[in-house]
Amino acid sequence: MAKKTTTFEVPVEKLKWSPDPKLLSLKTTDDLDPQKDIIGQKRGVEAFRFGMGMLRKGYNIFVTGQPGTGRLSTVRKLLGEMNNGRATPCDICYVNNFKHPEAPILLRFEPGQGDRFKKDMQKFLDDLKREAPQLFESEEYIARKNQIAEAHEKKVMSFYKAIEDQVKDTGLVVVRMQMGPIQRPDVVPLVDGEPKRMIELEELVDKGRFPREEYEQLRDKRLELKEEIDHIVQELKNIQKEVGEKHREVDRLMFLALAQDIMKPLRETYDDEKVLKYLDSVLENMVEDLDAVKALGGSMQQGPLPGMMMPGPSPEMILQPYQVNLLVDNAETQGPPVIVESYPTYRNLFGSIERVMDRMGGWHTDYTKIKAGSFVKANGGYLVINLMDAIMEPGVWQTLKRALKTEKIEIETFDPYYFISATGLKPEPIDMEVKVVVLGSPYLYAMLRNYDEDAAKIFKVRADYESSMDNTDDSVMEVARFVRGEVDRNELKPFDASGVAAVLEESVRWAGRQEKLSTSFPALGDLLGEADYFAGQAGAKTVTGDHVREAIEAKVYRSNQVEERLQEMIDRGSLFVDTDGEVVGQVNGLAVYSLGDYMFGKPSRITAVTSLGKEGIINIEREADMSGPTHNKGMLILSGFLRSRFAQDKPLSLAASIAFEQSYGGIDGDSASSTELYALMSSLSGVPIRQYIAVTGSVNQYGEVQPIGGVNQKIEGFYLCCKHAGLTGKQGVMIPHPNVKDLMLRDEVIEAVRDGKFHIWAVKTIDEGIEILTGVKAGVRGKNGAYPANSVNRLVDDKLKELVDKLAAFGKDDKDKKKPAKKTAGKPAKK
Repeated sequence: MAKKTTTFEVPVEKLKWSPDPKLLSLKTTDDLDPQKDIIGQKRGVEAFRFGMGMLRKGYNIFVTGQPGTGRLSTVRKLLGEMNNGRATPCDICYVNNFKHPEAPILLRFEPGQGDRFKKDMQKFLDDLKREAPQLFESEEYIARKNQIAEAHEKKVMSFYKAIEDQVKDTGLVVVRMQMGPIQRPDVVPLVDGEPKRMIELEELVDKGRFPREEYEQLRDKRLELKEEIDHIVQELKNIQKEVGEKHREVDRLMFLALAQDIMKPLRETYDDEKVLKYLDSVLENMVEDLDAVKALGGSMQQGPLPGMMMPGPSPEMILQPYQVNLLVDNAETQGPPVIVESYPTYRNLFGSIERVMDRMGGWHTDYTKIKAGSFVKANGGYLVINLMDAIMEPGVWQTLKRALKTEKIEIETFDPYYFISATGLKPEPIDMEVKVVVLGSPYLYAMLRNYDEDAAKIFKVRADYESSMDNTDDSVMEVARFVRGEVDRNELKPFDASGVAAVLEESVRWAGRQEKLSTSFPALGDLLGEADYFAGQAGAKTVTGDHVREAIEAKVYRSNQVEERLQEMIDRGSLFVDTDGEVVGQVNGLAVYSLGDYMFGKPSRITAVTSLGKEGIINIEREADMSGPTHNKGMLILSGFLRSRFAQDKPLSLAASIAFEQSYGGIDGDSASSTELYALMSSLSGVPIRQYIAVTGSVNQYGEVQPIGGVNQKIEGFYLCCKHAGLTGKQGVMIPHPNVKDLMLRDEVIEAVRDGKFHIWAVKTIDEGIEILTGVKAGVRGKNGAYPANSVNRLVDDKLKELVDKLAAFGKDDKDKKKPAKKTAGKPAKK
């Protein structure tokens, strides 16, 4: 039987993949050219290039793949390659809309022209600020004003003279009464050469100091002239208005001539119709608000108290409505912009309209407070974001969908408290032409496609990145050249052939299959840096395989505290794990523990107890609500196997309980289903199981052993237990045969196998496994339908028949006990 067991042992050369020494015929990585191309992502790269080439609406790219596969660095590289020869997008500015200030106007310029327009506009305002005050103090301006004033004074004097001619020799005289800014003419009596008001003259009459008749004559004459005087007063008012209008017209004409002369270079430089229309509106607004323009001279204005003068608004405040808000400046951009937004909040992505608090505590805003986000800055180019980060931010996903569907963006502030802080601005929408590349997991992609109907409309291309690539001679050399590239990029020490080989072996271990290499190049880069550190600590000039293995062991040591504590509990007997002897209904199963950044395997005792009954197989973990659905499925498969093999000629009647002993947390997965079946068959047959062999593998209803995950960690976990208990040369692990191609064991385990101190068996069926575990043949059903005598299957079959018979007999006896005794009349009982 030992010979038979040996035939299932895995040869040492299959326990690990190593690169061909002839292929890595190099002294150090200095002998290689650095890798510049993207490796291991043919599918994802082709899909990405297709998406970049499709210029139709909705062909944005959803990059899926596991973190650590270099998605972002690959996207950066591809976007850099595809930007060559493409045009640089235009600059974007917002300017004031003087007729509707709540709707700022959008202006577009050729790359670099936006900043130039802003500076030219600022120069125009500076020149105006300097020359406008001089204009209103110039001799020409004053002369034209004086001319108007003189003409006005002549008209006023002529009106007064006409009145004076009418009141001549009437005892009345014309006087000028100052009423605000206007002098109003009035007629009053002249007494003793002095003008007197009528009320004063009436007092003199009452005192007898002035004749009443003469008073009445003067009063009547004054009343006669009053109507004509009121008409003259109205004429004076009209003249005053006319003069004011003439003054303003002079101001407008002279200022307009000055402003047009200063603005002439602007008009000659920018011939866009929308820009020229804006420049016209600037002059029109300035002319309509000349009082503000005149204040550029810094004149004083009336304060809140009479006689109190205060400085007027600053020139910067007066000219602020004419500033240019340069939203996007592509002056230094070559080709389409590529923006990677690492912090995709609403504000960072879509911009905002900022608010400021004035001196009175009120909030206000204007078009100069409009700020662009990454989405607008990437217009005409590419925007890259991590979708999970973006979805977590309020308002981002909905706004992104709306912008990509409408190909427009309207900048606004996303504010949940809008009812107390509304901005009041509605800027002109921006036409968008941007390719959005989002990074996310396959799960997120599937969930969005399932729950959001818009996801399929705006992300029509999926670039799926793989976590591994085929292990070929070409890919081995590509990884070796990747090592050379990382050495150059990060200024590391050169790696010799053994160092490169150790990196390749670790890459295969990460991939989980001997025919694959991991594409987790960021993690490989970290490993190279850590190995370089240990080489530096040792004073070596090159990084060897020993330094790489030292880095791997150091990383394990930083993370394996839980593993060591569990091993300590096994060593001192707190956790029951036998590594020697034989026991009926008991077997060592192998479980994998995952701590996020570290995964390790440890054995766990599995026991099975069978008895008479109809309950079938009882999963104790399931009954205690500690079992996951996959584990429950594995237990149900055991019942299917028993029915398939042993219940074709009899009912399956038994009660069996199976448990993971000392398991105090949840358990899932079906990798222990074959282990549980071995324990069950041992309990039924009474054949003991070798405790120095640990088992892993799932099983189907036909008794075929199926592959599982974490095979390397499981083998190494049981090896560690045996090492601590003492290697006897009999110990080992039994794995599914398909998992042989997944083996990438540590050198210590391989050396123990090579020296015969530890064994690894690979089986294809339950029959092969039970023979290794018990040393007894499983047995094949013969033509007569029976298994060979003393085989495990025969013993199990006999036991199940015995249970059926006992159960039937028990039921018959039970019925007989309940059946009433039969009575006979008139006949003696027979002896």
